[in-house]
Amino acid sequence: MDTFTIGKHLSFYAIGLSYKKADAEMRGKFSLDENAKSNLLHQAKNDGIESLLVTSTCNRTEIYGFAEHPFQLIKLLCENSNGTVEDFQQVAYVYKNKEALNHMFRVGTGLDSQILGDFEIISQIKQSFNDSKKLGLANSYVERLVNAVIQASKKVKNETDLSSGATSVSFASVQYIMNNVPDIGNKNILLFGTGKIGRNTCENLVKHTKNEHIVLINRTKATAEKVAGKFNLIVKDYADLQLEIQKTDVLVVATGAQNPTVDAEILKLKKPLLILDLSIPKNVDENVKANENVTLVHLDHLSQVTDETIEKRKEHIPAAENIIEEVMTEFLTWSKTRKFAPTIHSLKEKLGSIKQIELNYQRKKLENFNEEQAEIISNRIIQKITNHFANHLKNEDTVVDESIEWINKVFQIEAVEK
Repeated sequence: MDTFTIGKHLSFYAIGLSYKKADAEMRGKFSLDENAKSNLLHQAKNDGIESLLVTSTCNRTEIYGFAEHPFQLIKLLCENSNGTVEDFQQVAYVYKNKEALNHMFRVGTGLDSQILGDFEIISQIKQSFNDSKKLGLANSYVERLVNAVIQASKKVKNETDLSSGATSVSFASVQYIMNNVPDIGNKNILLFGTGKIGRNTCENLVKHTKNEHIVLINRTKATAEKVAGKFNLIVKDYADLQLEIQKTDVLVVATGAQNPTVDAEILKLKKPLLILDLSIPKNVDENVKANENVTLVHLDHLSQVTDETIEKRKEHIPAAENIIEEVMTEFLTWSKTRKFAPTIHSLKEKLGSIKQIELNYQRKKLENFNEEQAEIISNRIIQKITNHFANHLKNEDTVVDESIEWINKVFQIEAVEK
């Protein structure tokens, strides 16, 4: 559909990879930290790309934007991550125009989340938009699109039960602990890393396990103290990590580092230890499995939790899809109108000038010429004619560019800059 093009050769693309085809290791290769995201945006600006958004979470890394060819966006991703074009071809996806829009709406409304109904991604999309806007990389089309996705997300959240029984990676991890660790209320739990997933996990641990033996460790102690204060928990120094691991029964790692922060070398265990790695890239080295006391679970496994809550949520997918269809149709109508509005405006002016010439002629020719009545009638006729053209251009089957060109030729209107 030509609604999406800016100029003659640009189309709207969504390129990236997600948990659906890319495992944790591959997602880790394409993961973008804040510095990499910033470099990518600056490179895009230097390459003359007008508008794009970049998101990178533990479950997906994506770029949405306008390009002549999707490889422009793929190149940006590969040059700013550890992924290669060959890797990308194996596990990634490229969506164009309406498919790209639909994908973005599904992601933003939790339909494409690793755990159905998880809305955490929408805040990432908002942040990505703000980052792009600061650099002048978010045009009016992208701004309107992001607002439409946010609107759809709110409607799905408020008008359906897609997120009922609020679950997420952090909730799934706590559920796993409760199902696999007997007498969890009296066990020692150590949470290493207090970023977003760490904070959410902490909240779920406190809420669901009723455990009073939760210890927090973070490289920046002040951050951990801030989280601990909210829940009245214990904070230990980063230097005490090895000692605290020996004491604990459950270790939750959510450090968000680019390399493993926990490996076999620091484990001096005297009792069984369950380790949950909630990080992308993986922050727990696979070599810990060599220790017979260790059970290692990664978030990819946790996301496969298909409990009653998830099954119930599936019933609400059609309602969510209806909301997406409704909001997306509104957006597409706006997008199409935005494209032909200048032509309709010029057509109205052209018809207005024809009307003026004719009224001037009739004024001289007719003695009892009723100027007021003639003005009213001719304005109504002009409005009806322009409405007919506008309705034609709004029609889903209309090729807008060709129709605009035809109107310009017939009425001798100068081509309007898109």
